[in-house]
Amino acid sequence: MRVTLAAVVASLAAAASAHTTVYGVWINGSFKGDGRNNYIRSPPNNNPVKDINSGAVACNVNNRAVSTTLDVKSGDKVTFEWYHDSRNDDILASSHKGPVLVYIAPTSSNGAGNVWVKIFQDAYSGTWATDRLISARGQHSITIPNLPAGNYLLRPELVTLHEADARYDQNSARGVQLYMSCIQVRVTSNGSSSLPSGVAFPGTYKYTDSGIVFNIYDKPASSYVAPGPAVWSGAAGGSIGKVGNA
Repeated sequence: MRVTLAAVVASLAAAASAHTTVYGVWINGSFKGDGRNNYIRSPPNNNPVKDINSGAVACNVNNRAVSTTLDVKSGDKVTFEWYHDSRNDDILASSHKGPVLVYIAPTSSNGAGNVWVKIFQDAYSGTWATDRLISARGQHSITIPNLPAGNYLLRPELVTLHEADARYDQNSARGVQLYMSCIQVRVTSNGSSSLPSGVAFPGTYKYTDSGIVFNIYDKPASSYVAPGPAVWSGAAGGSIGKVGNA
């Protein structure tokens, strides 16, 4: 696969610029405070996960229960807020192009097995989803589906492609960069749309996927297909957009 000068320049810039992680959550426009290691199973830093066969692909490198679980109901709007080094900064390097995804799984699974169900996906529609996320000050939202009452993990994820012209398992200096965190929520309403069988992390993303190995410098962005399963038919929608300041 040809690596262009633009790819080399972007990679050098990316090495010195913004990575990202989730800072906090809004519910129906109300900010729930700094969620790091509180209701978010936060990683120790904002570095990406690059090895798609690593157990860290599920909830990043620090997947353990935290002290707080946020209460939500079916129909509630949950907004995730990403940041780089400090809140309301540059969010993510502009070189980091790619999709914004959200998955959900029962908390009892701890993210292990075929439990992850995709409930939101935005890849490219004239602009990359990550570009719109930066413009929205790191905020994107999902609506809680009509789920049975219980505890769940929400897993927002950015799949960034600025070095994805190569496979990480063949060139560890390059490869797709994944950013994710898991947020603990408790659904207090009691809906009837039980989650279907899902996919496994690691396992569902493969180096043969065009959504994982993709040269954004040579291929039209409109040809990109995000990795993973289709969005669940029971999902209730979502969007990229700013909901507020706090």
